[in-house]
Amino acid sequence: MVRLFNVYYPVRTLVLVCGETLIVLLSFALAAWIRLGQDSLLVLRSEDGIIKILAIAVLAFVCFYYFDLYDPQRLPSSGETYFRVLIVIGLLSLLLGALGYFIPGFLLSDNIILLGVSILTVSVLTWRWMYIWLIRQSFLRERVYVLGAGERAERLVEALRARVDLGLDVVGWAAAIANGSLTRDVMASQLLALKEKGAIDHVIVAISDRRGTMPVRELLELRLSGIKVEDATNLLEKISGKIEVHELQPSWLIFSEGFRQNALFMFLRRVMSVTISVVSLLITLPLIPFVALAIRLTSPGPILYRQKRVGRAGRAFTCYKFRTMRSDAEADTGATWAQDDDPRITRVGRVLRYLRLDEIPQIWNVLKGDMGFVGPRPERPEFVEQLIEQIPYYNLRHIIRPGITGWAQIRYKYGNTLEDARQKLQYDLFYIKNISLGLDFWIMLQTIKVIVLGRGAQ
Repeated sequence: MVRLFNVYYPVRTLVLVCGETLIVLLSFALAAWIRLGQDSLLVLRSEDGIIKILAIAVLAFVCFYYFDLYDPQRLPSSGETYFRVLIVIGLLSLLLGALGYFIPGFLLSDNIILLGVSILTVSVLTWRWMYIWLIRQSFLRERVYVLGAGERAERLVEALRARVDLGLDVVGWAAAIANGSLTRDVMASQLLALKEKGAIDHVIVAISDRRGTMPVRELLELRLSGIKVEDATNLLEKISGKIEVHELQPSWLIFSEGFRQNALFMFLRRVMSVTISVVSLLITLPLIPFVALAIRLTSPGPILYRQKRVGRAGRAFTCYKFRTMRSDAEADTGATWAQDDDPRITRVGRVLRYLRLDEIPQIWNVLKGDMGFVGPRPERPEFVEQLIEQIPYYNLRHIIRPGITGWAQIRYKYGNTLEDARQKLQYDLFYIKNISLGLDFWIMLQTIKVIVLGRGAQ
């Protein structure tokens, strides 16, 4: 896997993206050559044609990205892939047509665009078919053996089998050969047998209690013979984008890479948060009077909703949001999580939540220093007390400022249960461990996609 913005991506996904980008460039370059012949290069240079083709490639990438065509977890079948490709190319054609109409001369001539789109359609469909066929071929995949039993090993096996794009085939795991508890001798003999047969390329260690049970000598022997040996916790972090707290050892948190927060980095991160917040405020400023008026006319009560939240180092602060519930929403029940189709949410409030416009006043919290633009979601003190008692390592999320958006918010649904809080903590821990300016920027881009597609709204 390749690490970009402190997030791991399968090499196959990067090959897909790079291959598709090259196809877009070549499709329109070929269209120009067919239409213009030997003069095509001269014309493209004199009319900024190369820059225009690059602009088309960027626009195509954005369209493919927003339709989840680079997210294999959201593509259950190759048939849906081809259907989405056709939709994206249709949308790309409309966008190019609109740009050509409203900004004449911004793009290539109409006949080149039309031919380029036709070539692109055939080329991308062919490329996608080849890619899907290639990633399933055994000679391009690693044979994996999972050493261990229990819930974590089972989750790992399920995750690997669900992600064809990883190129990892589970050819066996220790739980399948264990009639009772796994012993060191049983695991050692199994590893040596697989090595002699040449049946594995990769061993993933998912043993919960390793004291006196892990076959260290045999694993070292495998490693020195060219077989990759990897820890399950590290691999699960890479493929899921979260750190599982179940069976997580404190020693792993202490000795693993990451969790670095020096003064210069935190200062730069603060500057980035304030800058993005100011820009966001300027963009949303024209909407604020209309939002305030809609809340005032449709529901009695204040326009702004003030609520205590827990911030950095466990300090409480007042969080501001546009009110989306009835003013007496918690008069009888006290502090409660919002539920699916919560009747306390007003009609205007539901729209504001869907479009994330209720979060605009939190920009003031960022400017004050209570929050950052990116970070874990700030939770209410009443819930934090319960969650710290019931979820291990929950308090670690308070070592940085909470954020308006964050890794957990873009990777997981709106949470309203204890299990949801546990899942979101795992994403928060991944973010805190891998925090960087690049990751913050990537989360902001992903947030735009989440808002546009209306995902995770409550």
